[in-house]
Amino acid sequence: MKKILIILLGFCFLAVNGQTNTKERIKWVNAKDYGAKADGKTDDTKSIQLALDAAETKGGICFLEAGTYRLNGTLVVPGGVTLKGSYEAIPHGKTPVGTIIEVYGGKGDENATPTITLNYNASVRDVLINYPEQQAPPNIIPYPWTIRIAGELCQVIDVNMTNPYMAIDAGTNANELHVIRNVFACPLKIGVYVDRCTDIGRLENIHFNPNFWKRSSLRPKLPTPPASMNMNMDAYWNSILIPYLKENLIGFKIGKTDWEYITNCFVIFAKEGFVFDDYGYGPGNALVTQSGSDIGPVAIQVNRVQERQGIQFVNCQIMATVNIAETNTGPVKISNSGFWRTPDITLEQVINKGSGTVFLNNCQFTDWDMPKVGAPCIRMTNGRLILSNCDFFQKEKKSVKIEDKFISGTITGCIFRGPKVENTSTGKLEMSGNVFE
Repeated sequence: MKKILIILLGFCFLAVNGQTNTKERIKWVNAKDYGAKADGKTDDTKSIQLALDAAETKGGICFLEAGTYRLNGTLVVPGGVTLKGSYEAIPHGKTPVGTIIEVYGGKGDENATPTITLNYNASVRDVLINYPEQQAPPNIIPYPWTIRIAGELCQVIDVNMTNPYMAIDAGTNANELHVIRNVFACPLKIGVYVDRCTDIGRLENIHFNPNFWKRSSLRPKLPTPPASMNMNMDAYWNSILIPYLKENLIGFKIGKTDWEYITNCFVIFAKEGFVFDDYGYGPGNALVTQSGSDIGPVAIQVNRVQERQGIQFVNCQIMATVNIAETNTGPVKISNSGFWRTPDITLEQVINKGSGTVFLNNCQFTDWDMPKVGAPCIRMTNGRLILSNCDFFQKEKKSVKIEDKFISGTITGCIFRGPKVENTSTGKLEMSGNVFE
């Protein structure tokens, strides 16, 4: 009697704590029941697709139990179906003990069919995805998108991608209400692409960092340093990966989206961290919070945003340049954010050539003009500026330069440790309540 009571209490505990019990698992479609071997050698593409199709009428979950599933082809997750691995948290390539998907298909052709396509309300979660045949720079091999969203309310959750060429595509197909959460990867060309989204999409807790390839125990291991080089493994791998990423990687590529909520997202060593543009379906607008673009040539590249809503960055880390192109006519708002310089790269921290309004509020600017060529922290050659309550740390370097087609603006409540604002434009500028130390 006591044993029965203990067992019953155990099942109750699992149910209360949201853990999956045996009865629930019976409702899942197991890909191994449809022929998947999960041995890392057999092509499991057809078996998994059979299981995915069966899941449409058998509970909605296609389960890949722990093991290594080789994909020579592509998968389509039917509407309402989840492709689920064994992990119950975000996986990492250093401890590959759960569900691993190894991608072999599409090698050499970035325009080939994506590895996984999510139809209406489909999802993928709890898996580790790896490209065993990818090569280290400069011999990077193109691959198609790892995951493509092709409908409303698709989800990518708790996924690690060791070394994808292009990770997640939420832009090629019309879509709404996508949720991309807890995704960690070392993408080599594009991290996330958003476009053609006509209702609020969400990007949450996405982290792009070369460490997810460097620290993986999966194939391919990055090469060891030549014996002639006095360099440890980590330093050598940085010397290979980081220059390549700074020349090629776009972290977050944002086109048409009617509000995109981006929170707790981070990219490091990218050529362009966040890019906003019109890719044929109109520009978008976005709210970016608690996010960062670290150590790269351009943290935020604004080519086009919606004219009224524009984009907002709040409580962010910006360790490079914000570059606003002549083509932009919408507002760019940055508040409560810290600006740092990238050694030997950063000149201006904000450059505006567009005709829209730039809002900078409650920000700190620590350093700029690293080559010491006389560049200002903020350069306004066009548009309008509302600069308020900001702190400029440098004593000897120019803080703000206003020139050319500047229309109008205000500078209020700022602390300048260095030279005063330089205005060579004919635009209207009003200043008040500033302190020049």
